[in-house]
Amino acid sequence: MPIYEFKCRHCGHRFEELCRMGEDGLELRCPACGRRELQRCQSTFAARSTGDGGVAHSVGGKSCAPT
Repeated sequence: MPIYEFKCRHCGHRFEELCRMGEDGLELRCPACGRRELQRCQSTFAARSTGDGGVAHSVGGKSCAPT
């Protein structure tokens, strides 16, 4: 089961939830305010590598697609 990230449209709280494949999160409630105004976010992976000169660089981020 994948872990999805959600953002509450009402209070802005972000949280992760373990969901079954194909679940859309419509039955979930925000753990902060209890509302069902949730938006599933695109989560990206984080990677760390060393570039020229041994300097570490981090790559990654999060965004919520508008629905």
